[in-house]
Amino acid sequence: MASPDITEMLEKSKELDRLRKEQEEVLLEINKMHKKLQNTPEAVEKPGDNSLSKLKMLYTQAKELSESEMRYLSLHCFLAWRMVKGISNQLLGQLDAMIPAGGAGQQRRRIEGNEQKKKRMKGDPDIPRLSPSMRNQQEFFASLKGEQVAARVAQEDGEKDEWVIVKVTHYDKESKEFEVLDEEPGDDEEGGGQRKYKLPWSHIIPFPKMSDLATAPEFPPGKQVLAVYPGTTALYKATVVQARKRKSDDYTLEFDDDEEDGSLPQRMVPCNQVVALPDGHRQ
Repeated sequence: MASPDITEMLEKSKELDRLRKEQEEVLLEINKMHKKLQNTPEAVEKPGDNSLSKLKMLYTQAKELSESEMRYLSLHCFLAWRMVKGISNQLLGQLDAMIPAGGAGQQRRRIEGNEQKKKRMKGDPDIPRLSPSMRNQQEFFASLKGEQVAARVAQEDGEKDEWVIVKVTHYDKESKEFEVLDEEPGDDEEGGGQRKYKLPWSHIIPFPKMSDLATAPEFPPGKQVLAVYPGTTALYKATVVQARKRKSDDYTLEFDDDEEDGSLPQRMVPCNQVVALPDGHRQ
């Protein structure tokens, strides 16, 4: 079953392989430098020798590659979860359509009962320790403290999704919830102050980092995305209009419902303010 998520997961897997190969090469260089320093320790005292500087540079490179790998692993897990969720919802809808009306209630109760069992299993204190991939994901979420992210906040009418830029102030590993701060002052009727939210990780999308655009997804022309509307702290659904030449180039987007004089204007949005459109997005 083809989907954009599968394609993106394959791209991430290729990038992970590349990162791991680079790490192996850097570690080999580090080992060579250690052997050299062990065999000829007096070399570092010679004028013009840059062995220690080179070793420091290699360690810095190894650290950056390791951090990039952790981000890719977390994104890979998130994409896999989103793909499985989408397929499951599709199959459940097809099964509901196939089941006779008389047995639908019983089948639904059975499915809901299974969901309750899963929830109880999740809360069971005897659950085995987290797998390495889940630990990486938890560490990635905790590392977002102090970062700006896209967040889906509650709407009173529940008919539309409202996505805004917020700052992560804390991640609770027990409840798996983010504490975030909307730094944009609210309307007068809302008190006019900054608003705080507690949100599950499924309501959070990290922005790509300008310092590490190699891990950022690439959105081709025609792809629907979620992007920060210029001059605001709100995110809306948009369509990519033009291909980019470099990873650091801005995206040219057309925002839905942004009509002016009978047409949609094209707006430039920085690449670190454009993220994948969540499944089931309502606007």
